[in-house]
Amino acid sequence: MNNKKAFLGIAALMLVFFLAACGGNDKTSPSDNADPKSNTHENRSKSDNSDSMEGMDHSGSGEVPEGLAMAENPSYPVGSKVIIHADHMPGMEGAEATVSGAFDTTVYSVTYTPTTGGKPVKNHKWVVHEEIKNAGDKPYKSGEEVVLNAEHMKGMKGAKATIDTAEQTTVYMVDYTDTKTGEKITKHMWVTESELSPVK
Repeated sequence: MNNKKAFLGIAALMLVFFLAACGGNDKTSPSDNADPKSNTHENRSKSDNSDSMEGMDHSGSGEVPEGLAMAENPSYPVGSKVIIHADHMPGMEGAEATVSGAFDTTVYSVTYTPTTGGKPVKNHKWVVHEEIKNAGDKPYKSGEEVVLNAEHMKGMKGAKATIDTAEQTTVYMVDYTDTKTGEKITKHMWVTESELSPVK
């Protein structure tokens, strides 16, 4: 009987050690626990602003800035199938997209320091004229300083910015599937006409 009790005691002790070992090995890397959608909201541009381009929203709300005029005769009307030739973020280059909006405006690339702190974001593409605070009718020129009203990224709205480039063109809102994650991106703002080509 004593042998049986001793055996049961040893078995119970081994079970405790076994369970403790299993619990100790249950270590997952941060990436294992990450929300699969969280990485789709970061812009890892190939330019020198890659470290400060986090928080970029792929999908947009579809809310068009006040005063932004719809294009009367765009090269790619709403519903057109196009190929994106831009790498604003991973999974965008080469993606097939559907145009969900087309607008005539002046579009800018800008350098700004986020209101949340951190390094300056250089050559951010794109901000339209109507997304600049107190913008008048006259387009801004390279080198001019402005305040942003856009909310494409965290810390963008209200940030002071410098105009890097300015171009009068048609900008597009597009829906596409991320080529890296397979996520469906809707109402992404913005892609310029020169960054698109028709689906052959």
